[in-house]
Amino acid sequence: MPDKLSALRPLDPPGNLAEQVVARLAADIREGRLGAGARLPTEQALTAAMGVSRAVVREAVAALKADGLVTTRRGSGAYVADPAAGPFRIGGRTAGRTVLADVLEVMELRRAVEVEAAALAAERAGKRQVEAIRAAWRAVDRALQAGEGAVAEDFALHRAIAEATGNRQFAGFLAFLGSHVIPRQSVRLATDTPAGRRAYLARIQAEHRRIVDGIAAHDPAEARRAMRDHLTRSLQRYRKLAEGEVHGRDR
Repeated sequence: MPDKLSALRPLDPPGNLAEQVVARLAADIREGRLGAGARLPTEQALTAAMGVSRAVVREAVAALKADGLVTTRRGSGAYVADPAAGPFRIGGRTAGRTVLADVLEVMELRRAVEVEAAALAAERAGKRQVEAIRAAWRAVDRALQAGEGAVAEDFALHRAIAEATGNRQFAGFLAFLGSHVIPRQSVRLATDTPAGRRAYLARIQAEHRRIVDGIAAHDPAEARRAMRDHLTRSLQRYRKLAEGEVHGRDR
């Protein structure tokens, strides 16, 4: 079976390597080459077969975990999740729809929920929750400084804010969305040069900082505004990409 796995073949550069690893492993899972409960190839095997770094493999596995496709066991590795045990998730795209169309819908849905989650976190978070949020923000910062995409870390920050509401349904909502929460792993930005991508991620992290500061100050109004501004700017970014996509097809 292992020799039949698409995950154990070299990648096809160029492109985002973590996205390619996610796509390969997800295909092996969805097409039954890796069944529920099966252990994923080891980190060493994946890096050797695909020609990527361990950081790339770890980011890919974290994204698959966020999307409910795999679970990890300390000291044992990553395993294919039982689909019957996972939460209901957003389904695949229907014919004629684009990735961006789905991203815009999810962004609007998130804005309707996460803005209020930030305000509730500012009202209710204790010292432990505030420190968890700050630690999640610092983890994003470290990943960005290391030149990584920080997809898993970004998701963890939003999850920490949801958990700080004291209402488990907010965290459950983000678990339901999974990796859809961080659309940049599935959409290539128009600014996707190394310098442009760094600037884009730095802006996002500055927006995150404002949200974290509002929650830490126990200022619900500021936390609400900061989260709304953050998600609205993200929505505007992807709307511009969608408009460009339409205009490109019309040429």
